[in-house]
Amino acid sequence: MTSCAVPFLDPTHSRTRRRVMDELHRLLPEASSWPTASRTIQFGLAALDNHLPAGGLPFGALHEVVPMAEGDVPAALGFVVALLGRMRGSLLFVSACGLATCLYGHGFNNLGLDPARALLVETANAQQTFWAIEEGLRSAALTAVVGKVEALDLKTSQRLQFAARETGVPLMLLRPPRTLAASAAVTRWRVGAAEAARDRFGFIARWRWRLLLERCRNGRSGEWLVEFDHVAHCFSLAAAMVDRAVSDSPGAQSCARAG
Repeated sequence: MTSCAVPFLDPTHSRTRRRVMDELHRLLPEASSWPTASRTIQFGLAALDNHLPAGGLPFGALHEVVPMAEGDVPAALGFVVALLGRMRGSLLFVSACGLATCLYGHGFNNLGLDPARALLVETANAQQTFWAIEEGLRSAALTAVVGKVEALDLKTSQRLQFAARETGVPLMLLRPPRTLAASAAVTRWRVGAAEAARDRFGFIARWRWRLLLERCRNGRSGEWLVEFDHVAHCFSLAAAMVDRAVSDSPGAQSCARAG
C-alpha cells in the first residue's frame, strides 16, 4: 500500500503538535488548489440522493456510519471508501491502536480510491483520536476525514460537528454496532453486508450493501439494497429493492461522479 502513515500522536506536547501539522502540510502540499465547488458528496443514485436535503451528503458536517452487526464492520468501511472515492483530493483515516480495520491498498483500488490519496494516522487512545480528527479538519489540507471511534458522547459529537461546519470538511465517523446514544450527526447510516453479484465465471462483479438511513436532519429515512460497480465506480440499486417506489424514479441509475 502506498499511502502515508503518521506515527503515534501526543496532543499534550506542543512540539509533537507542530511536528505532526508540519508533516501533514508536507505530505499534502497542493491541497489548497483542489476544487471545492461541489458542496455535497453525491451517490449519483436518485433513490438515495433524493432522500438527502441537499441532494447528497453535505460538506461541513458530521456523518455516522454504523455496522448492523459485529461482522459488518468491513462492509461499513467499504461503503465509506466507495463513497469517498468519488471525491478528489486526499483523505485522512484516524483510529486508535487496537481499533484499526486493516486497510488494504488493493481493496481501496477496487472501491475506486487510489491508496496514494489516503493518509493513515494510528493513535494510542481515544483522546488522541479526537485530537487528530479535529487537527485534520482544521488543516486546510484534506478533502474529508474518516475516524473510527468507540465511545462518543453528545458534547464531543457537538464539538466535532462544529469543527466540520467551521472548516467545510465532511467528517465520517465509523461507530460500533451497539445501540447508540444521541449525537450531533447530520446523518446516521447503518450498513450490513449482502451477497455480492457474480459474473458467469463466479467472480465478484458488484459489491453489495444493505443500507439503512436511520437519521437524516431535514431529510427522509430509507432502506435500500445497493451495489457498487468496481469497474465503472458507481452505485446502483440491486434487483431486490427494499425502497422500490423511490428506486423507480427517473435517473435512479445515474453514475455521475462527484467532486
